[in-house]
Amino acid sequence: MRRHVIGRYVVPALLVVSILPRDASAQAKTQPDAKQAGAPKATAALSPELLATRTALEKYKDPIVAIRDGYLSTLACIDFSKQTVDGPVTYPPGAMGVHLLNPSNIGPKLDPAKPQVLLYENVDGKLVLAGAEWFMPAAVAGNQAPTIFGQKLAGPMDGHEPIIPASLRHYDLHVWLWKANPRGMYTSTNAAVKCDPKSPYTIDLAAHHH
Repeated sequence: MRRHVIGRYVVPALLVVSILPRDASAQAKTQPDAKQAGAPKATAALSPELLATRTALEKYKDPIVAIRDGYLSTLACIDFSKQTVDGPVTYPPGAMGVHLLNPSNIGPKLDPAKPQVLLYENVDGKLVLAGAEWFMPAAVAGNQAPTIFGQKLAGPMDGHEPIIPASLRHYDLHVWLWKANPRGMYTSTNAAVKCDPKSPYTIDLAAHHH
């Protein structure tokens, strides 16, 4: 897939940058006992907070509802065919699925009920909700990892080209609330999520890292 073709379908970087708060020094509150996300761990039972979050987001099982609430589809299905290391984050083989991004949710505070990204798996031509992602640009976080659900967001890391410009350094946390992840709920890639290798919208990010 040529980069200029993909660029026609993704949310432009300028759109993301334009909604960032002017006070870039604002920081999310941190928790001293928060754990760094991304390390493989056993799948944990849902805490009351995660249960409440999943219940609040159940409406997004219908992607049309997500679009009406301001989520924009990038169309691309993000895949990692092999283990990849990107700065502080290791991505085991697996996929992240199709991202729907809500730019209005990007800011200096993280809300369990307002993830910046919804993660879907394309199953027989239907988008099935698999997880959610909390995302914060490093400039907004003040280069200090924000936390949510007792987890530090992974990062800071460069943007994932060709989907996000490398210059957009950020922190993120994937939470697989609906699709069980064999490597743990907070591991960025999910081996149980599949992208169609024949689809022109499947992007193997492992091929873009060396």
